[in-house]
Amino acid sequence: MNKLDMAGRSAIVTGGASGIGLAIVQRLAASGANVAIWDMNDESMAAAAKSVSGVKVHTVKVDVTKFADVEAAFKSTVAAFGKVDAIVNSAGVAGKNATVIDYPVDEWQRVFDINMNGVFYCCKVAAAHMVANNYGRIVNIASIAGKEGNPTASAYSASKAGVIGLTKSLGKELAKNNITVNCVTPAAVKTPIFDQVAQFHIDFMLSKIPMGRFGLVEEIAAMVSWMCTEDCSFTTGGVFDLSGGRGTY
Repeated sequence: MNKLDMAGRSAIVTGGASGIGLAIVQRLAASGANVAIWDMNDESMAAAAKSVSGVKVHTVKVDVTKFADVEAAFKSTVAAFGKVDAIVNSAGVAGKNATVIDYPVDEWQRVFDINMNGVFYCCKVAAAHMVANNYGRIVNIASIAGKEGNPTASAYSASKAGVIGLTKSLGKELAKNNITVNCVTPAAVKTPIFDQVAQFHIDFMLSKIPMGRFGLVEEIAAMVSWMCTEDCSFTTGGVFDLSGGRGTY
C-alpha cells in the first residue's frame, strides 16, 4: 500500500462505519489523518473506531437528511479536532428496484434525501468552514449509474447524477479558495448495500464490467484518499471513473 501524506490533517467520512466509507476511514487513518466517522449505527461506529489506531477518532451519530443534524455534527467535529481539512460524502442508499412507472414516490424522496440532499447539506456546511481556513478537500461518492442511468434504478441513478452536477458547480465556486471538490463514479462494489438490491440487478451490473468482477472497497479508498491530500491541488470539479472499464469517458 502506498503511503499518502495526511499527517496533521483532519477528515470527516459520512457513512464511515461500513462498506466504502469504512475503507476510506481506514486508509485516511493509515495516512496519518484524524478521522471523524459520521453514521447512524452506534455499534458499527464503535467497531470502526477500534479498527484504526495512532490517530484521533471522533464518532457522531448523524442523520444527513436533517440540516440541523449536519450542522451540530460539524460543530462537534471541529470541537474535537480544531479544524476540518477534508470531507468525504459516502453515506448513501441503493433504493428499490422498480421501473419509473412503478417507483414508489415515498421511496424516491427517501433516496434523494440521503443521496442528494444529504451531500448538499454536508458540502454547504463544510465549504463555509474551509473558505474561512482557505483550505479544503471535498470528495463526493457518486456512481457510474449517475453517468449512464441504470434501468430499474432511476432514483439511485438520478440522485447520483445530481451529486456529479453539484460537484462540478461547487468545484468552480471554490476554485480560488484553495479548496478542491471532486467525485468518483464507481461501478458496483460488493458491500452491505448489496443487501438492498435485487439479484437480477446485481447480475446486470456485473455484466457491464469488462474486468468481469466487482470493485474492491480498498480500490475506491485509495483514489478517494489521494483526493483528500495536498497533492490533489489542480484538479477540481472532476469526475473519476472506478468502473473496471465500464466507463471510459
